[in-house]
Amino acid sequence: MGEIVGVGLIAHVPTIMLPEDVRLDINDGHEISLVPGLEKLRKDVFETADYDTVVVVDSHWATTVEFVINSHERRSGKFTSEELPRGMHGVPFDYRGDPELARLAESFAEKNGTWITPIDDPDLPVMYATINLWKFLGEGLDKRWLSISICQTATDEDMLRAGRALGEAIAASDRKVIILASGALSHTFYKLRDLRKHEASDPSHIFSPGARAADEERLEWFKAGDHARVLETMPEFHKFRPEAMFGHWLVTAGAIGEDRCTAPGAMYSEYENSIGTGQVHVWFPRPAEGFPAPKNLTLSRE
Repeated sequence: MGEIVGVGLIAHVPTIMLPEDVRLDINDGHEISLVPGLEKLRKDVFETADYDTVVVVDSHWATTVEFVINSHERRSGKFTSEELPRGMHGVPFDYRGDPELARLAESFAEKNGTWITPIDDPDLPVMYATINLWKFLGEGLDKRWLSISICQTATDEDMLRAGRALGEAIAASDRKVIILASGALSHTFYKLRDLRKHEASDPSHIFSPGARAADEERLEWFKAGDHARVLETMPEFHKFRPEAMFGHWLVTAGAIGEDRCTAPGAMYSEYENSIGTGQVHVWFPRPAEGFPAPKNLTLSRE
């Protein structure tokens, strides 16, 4: 029987891929905490934990009529971002996939009232929300990595259903899995002529006081293990435009029991700004008794 050994809400912001001198230049001479945070997370968890597969819930991979999970035996090549090629260009990657787990996720989708399709097309693009985290946390460790998309027509409930299917697939496998919710909290950018005034990481640059307050409130709940409160208040949080409708976290939450999960989060970075958006690393270790099983609902497709 498989298990989830830990989950993280992890920032993939392009700044982490910039050369150190550039990072210091845009941050008043100081290193952003996200980079040493990833280095510490690798040392504390990814180099020591007993796991074999990493699932990235990729907030930059937007699909429309279904969730898609990549089912390649291996992914390799060089990555250049269409969004920010200045900082992310020619990045080599090479990692094993997990087609068996991808197919299992599909097999549990229907009973959870959703659609998950495994795709192994060699030309399927890879997004930097996956590549950036693999470079810091996976390169050189020879673990399986795969990504699942965010369906842009999905509701909060649809995201949770996809997560339930993923969680059931993991339980039905022999895998020990880390899930990474790759994305930000509030996610509104400054306009072009203003954004260079707001590149520093200090949260005083977050787009609005309301967005900062909403982010910081949820971080307190995460640290306390109050996942129920985070889920209950999603309608209010949507007002501050969390990245990808916060789908990266909602899918993850569906896999770990949703409001029944009380695992406290450990901060692996400070709460930081990136041109208006809220960025942070929060790690949730596996509780001694394990994460709660996904909600077991047999639903017809609606």
